[in-house]
Amino acid sequence: MSKRWRKSGISIVGPSNAEPTPRPPSPAMYQLDVVLKKGNNLAIRDRTGTSDPYVKFKIAGKEVFRSKTIHKNLNPVWDERASLHVETLRDPLYVKVFDYDFGLQDDFMGSAYLHLESLEHQRTLDVTLDLKDPQYPEHNLGSLELAVTLSPKDGDFRDATMLLRRNWKRTSKYQSMRLSDVHRKAQLWRGIVSISLIEGRGLQPMDANGLSDPYVKFRMGHQKYKSKTIPKTLGPQWREQFDFHLYEEQGGHVDITVWDKDAGKKDDFMGRCTIDLSLLSKERTYKLHLPLEQGEGVLVLLVTLTASAAVSISDLSINMLDDPNERHQIMQRYSLWRSFYNLKDVGVVQVKVIRAEGLLAADVTGKSDPFCVVELSNDRLQTHTVYKNLNPEWNKVFTFNVKDIHSVLEVTVYDEDRDRSADFLGKVAIPLLNIQNGERKAYALKSKELTGPTKGVIFLEIDVIFNAVKAGLRTLIPIEQKYIEEEPRVSKQLLLHNFNRVRRCIMFLINTGCYINSCFEWDSPQRSICAFVLFVIVVWNFELYMIPLALLLPLAWNYILIASGKDTRQDVQAVEDLLEDEDEDFDKDDKDSERKGFMNKLYAIQDVCISVQNALDEVASYGERIKNTFNWTVPFLSWLAIVALGLATTIIYFIPLRYIVLAWGVNKFTKKLRDPYTIDNNELLDFLSRVPSDVQVVQYRELKLDPSPSPNKRKKNNPG
Repeated sequence: MSKRWRKSGISIVGPSNAEPTPRPPSPAMYQLDVVLKKGNNLAIRDRTGTSDPYVKFKIAGKEVFRSKTIHKNLNPVWDERASLHVETLRDPLYVKVFDYDFGLQDDFMGSAYLHLESLEHQRTLDVTLDLKDPQYPEHNLGSLELAVTLSPKDGDFRDATMLLRRNWKRTSKYQSMRLSDVHRKAQLWRGIVSISLIEGRGLQPMDANGLSDPYVKFRMGHQKYKSKTIPKTLGPQWREQFDFHLYEEQGGHVDITVWDKDAGKKDDFMGRCTIDLSLLSKERTYKLHLPLEQGEGVLVLLVTLTASAAVSISDLSINMLDDPNERHQIMQRYSLWRSFYNLKDVGVVQVKVIRAEGLLAADVTGKSDPFCVVELSNDRLQTHTVYKNLNPEWNKVFTFNVKDIHSVLEVTVYDEDRDRSADFLGKVAIPLLNIQNGERKAYALKSKELTGPTKGVIFLEIDVIFNAVKAGLRTLIPIEQKYIEEEPRVSKQLLLHNFNRVRRCIMFLINTGCYINSCFEWDSPQRSICAFVLFVIVVWNFELYMIPLALLLPLAWNYILIASGKDTRQDVQAVEDLLEDEDEDFDKDDKDSERKGFMNKLYAIQDVCISVQNALDEVASYGERIKNTFNWTVPFLSWLAIVALGLATTIIYFIPLRYIVLAWGVNKFTKKLRDPYTIDNNELLDFLSRVPSDVQVVQYRELKLDPSPSPNKRKKNNPG
């Protein structure tokens, strides 16, 4: 232990090798009052040149306090107080700082020890702790400023505390739970901030032609959005909407920056502005004209704050759907009679995370420290950690509000590491429409890409209650974008794979054209005669209502084949094999890139390659989604298509075409007059966005379990 005296107090730097080992309690009992003041020159962990730091306090290996997260700040000010109970002064206070990454493992930013034996009793001392990394002790990671007061406690307090601790150890089955109230609160969002980006006015010209290619970035805490780019204009019209989740621990500010897209170079900064949410009332829409600081022009926005209590977490014993009265009320809430009440409230899903078996051993001891993360769209909750166990039991219940019945529930198992990123152990993705209510089921864990198996199974019981009318109406509006997504990367293999997907769709169209052309060539007289007769009959009797009626025929035909036992859905085994080959080749690409400098050569055209890669993926996905709509891949969507096409057939049959076209034209011409800030959308494309592509079908498909060990047989947990 070394000490360095400063004017502000004392600076204590402890050993930087490992956490202290737990020791038996000594007869003394103390209370340590700590004021976490601020941090100075903390380490950079984000690409933006900042960090989102928070602090953990540990004594004898147990977490006793966790601070709030200060976003985008290397000199954060906390001013938080904590009263800690200390059994022995021989155990130092272990202080660790992390960078908060939503959806990812938090990054380690440094640690230090405060040795309690050196503190004077009943006197407040200012302490500065220099942060170090045990693996890189020479790195300067900044410092923390604390105010500490150590006070002895009498014997009565100690006896009561020890009795409470013994009762906790005796009654608590999940002793390894480490989620503090602050940490759990950080996972729950209590409202939605809906921002409609309307337009910009009088923006600063950044290009040689006197114009700009502006786009907007939004950030609230860890949540980020980026608008589309409007080329060659100083008065862009975006008409885009973004939804942020409002967390209790966030400062209530939305940071907005405007940029000029510059191909091949770094984008130019055009200005910034901020929305202070504390000045806005809930359940009310505000039209804001925000002038840009450090730039020119104004942004026009519509901002709405909506209160919500969409997610919750509880123990298995607290289960609302098991209560007949609670379940009846929820069923009534989503009954058909309430189909047009609160259209955004589509349904509710309850996930019981029971246990896992046969997980991968991620530690050198042959064990793992698994915890489970449950995600639905942008909602994310996690269980506690079960330490040193390959067959953990969590017995937790997660409840989410369903905003889109086509969302996919993702359950991921990680291995907790103290000062490093968590190790991935396995994952499953379950579309809500594929869930059998109340069925306790074993799901085989998959790889990160969801294309192949990994070791272990997880036992889940899921209930979904939703209103079919609301779900159908929500299908025709834009899908909610996930704000936590992996950065796109250039991959030769992925580029080739997307090209092959597009080629399959194009070859299908070419083969169809060749088949039709063969009817004119009379290659098969019988087929040509039938085609000629059909052509004459259809042209002679054609009415417009026959178009949606003709689209109903392949849906009905495929449904009859599926009902008769002949599945017409394409076997995606070839796609699955290709994806597995792709996973194997990813490592080859990475190694070749390091040896030959391949990524350096592609750096200049990286944006172009990613755009082409994504365009190929989008074209292929829409072709596959159209096919999967008629193939009954998602029966709910196929039935919805039948209802829509049936209504279109009926309307076109009974109403003359001129009236339909007139109504459509009047609606189009008066839409902006009736609502100048309406956000355009295409109902057909929004519908198709809910239909899974062939790649998604592979990802959501359940793996077959090994029949040798019975999935229902519960194994005894390994000793921790």
